[in-house]
Amino acid sequence: MDEASDAVGQALCCAAAVRLGGAVQVLTERDGLLDHYIPIMAGVESISAFLNGHELDDGLLGAAFAGSWYLDARYQTGLPGYALVKDWTSLVFGTAVLTRPEQQSILAEQTLDFASKAAAAWPSAVRVSSFDSLARFELACQQEAEDRLRKDGLPALWKLTEVRSKPYRQVAEQLIG
Repeated sequence: MDEASDAVGQALCCAAAVRLGGAVQVLTERDGLLDHYIPIMAGVESISAFLNGHELDDGLLGAAFAGSWYLDARYQTGLPGYALVKDWTSLVFGTAVLTRPEQQSILAEQTLDFASKAAAAWPSAVRVSSFDSLARFELACQQEAEDRLRKDGLPALWKLTEVRSKPYRQVAEQLIG
């Protein structure tokens, strides 16, 4: 992969982490694990800023690494949304690794696959917009994100990402009712 492809892959993974993070925020708040979600998202936001040309905050990135490992270990198997949270922590971990090209042993495509797996593992049937499953919604989000990034750049991608994270939050809120 060349440098431009790396940047596109990093941005798409970061956008997926934010998008699915909407559901994870709701789930971790319900289960008393929000204090582990917050540093993870701060690290993701640092990656977003890095992609926008700012310096990467190694402290926030380290906290995101640690938080993703901790949340992965602490989120209990029987809880609703378990697979989504597990795959999301892998997505975040992979997204963080992508910021370190010298240590990369993972590709953006492999990392982004965790977002697809997370959506496909949603524990109940849902309808999101015109989609009959969260997996189909996520696939459409990934395609739309790549198109938006390539046509309109990072600012447009981040705006789209915020919009697309709302249905994830709503689905999680419905799950925990």
